[in-house]
Amino acid sequence: MMQVRDMTMADHCAVMALWREVPGLTLRDADGPEAVARYLARNPGLSAVAVLDGSLVGCILCGHDGRRGYLQHLAVHPDHRRQGIAKALIQRCLARLQEVGIYKSHVDVLVDNAAGMQYWEGLGWQRRSDILRYSFVSGGGENA
Repeated sequence: MMQVRDMTMADHCAVMALWREVPGLTLRDADGPEAVARYLARNPGLSAVAVLDGSLVGCILCGHDGRRGYLQHLAVHPDHRRQGIAKALIQRCLARLQEVGIYKSHVDVLVDNAAGMQYWEGLGWQRRSDILRYSFVSGGGENA
């Protein structure tokens, strides 16, 4: 039976391995253990993993800035897709965000990730055409 539970740093190696297997997901230095530990500490109880028969088969990062929620790096192992794992992870995140007063959330999808766009739109998420995201790297190198 699948269990969805809080992500902990003990999961980091398995989470990284899963992220590396999933197309459409770009890893950066900010996905390393120190940065993920900070993220989990800043957003306690929001990120989650799905475990089936002792193996990590899905994960999602979830956080907020006090106003809006952010879902990131949703991944389900290719052998376990179309079983409701991603949906369970997303629903858990949204419920936890609501518990802390966050009612609107965002997810970033790479422009060349057609499957990702189709998935989120199929769940009722709306693609925004009124905003663009700009990024600035203040240190740490090109892969920050």
